[in-house]
Amino acid sequence: MKVIDVMSTNVVTANPEMGLKEAARTMINAGISGLPVVDGEGKIIGIITEADFVEAEADRSWGRRRRLLDALFGEQEPRTASTVGDAMSRNPVCVDQGSDLTEAARKMTEQGIKRLPVVNPDGLLEGIISRADVMSAFARPDEVIADEIEQDVVRRIMRLDPEDIEIDVTDGVVAIGGRVPNKSDARLLEELICRLDGVVRCESDLAWEYDDTRSPMPPPP
Repeated sequence: MKVIDVMSTNVVTANPEMGLKEAARTMINAGISGLPVVDGEGKIIGIITEADFVEAEADRSWGRRRRLLDALFGEQEPRTASTVGDAMSRNPVCVDQGSDLTEAARKMTEQGIKRLPVVNPDGLLEGIISRADVMSAFARPDEVIADEIEQDVVRRIMRLDPEDIEIDVTDGVVAIGGRVPNKSDARLLEELICRLDGVVRCESDLAWEYDDTRSPMPPPP
């Protein structure tokens, strides 16, 4: 499954000149925890999240506490954020719509983030994908997974007769049995099934007609 299959295309955005109060109100009204920030051409230039608001407020509080000391010692007062451009995180991690869903999940996990802007090669915002979108894909019903295995993997990719393959899916665990022509077919079938969205693991009890993974006997000297 690809990012384009689950991403949201009706994206609420902010611009760098937007005030923090307006951005916060926009997020609350939309029921979201982050806003992609785009320039006048629609290119992604940053993202502002709840964490950025917390950091901005901490900086503002620290600035108030430092004001007297700054005046006494002639130090410049710390600049506090007042616009989205001041508080946003720049150079956000993005993904393109043709990426595998597993790649998007990996990026979110590695970066510790909840959402990824989806952009085209020119950096224009096309959508957004969240952890909830990824979770919905991995919570696919067992019958949908079984149908994809039979129609797409067994029939279309492997060119096998579905009548020869037994498929059972329970809570994302796939049990396959039956008979295939070669041992390499059994290995490939199992690997393809394990790569499907929503599959927890694959338990194979496949038999094969010929073990094509063995090296042929060397010719006699």
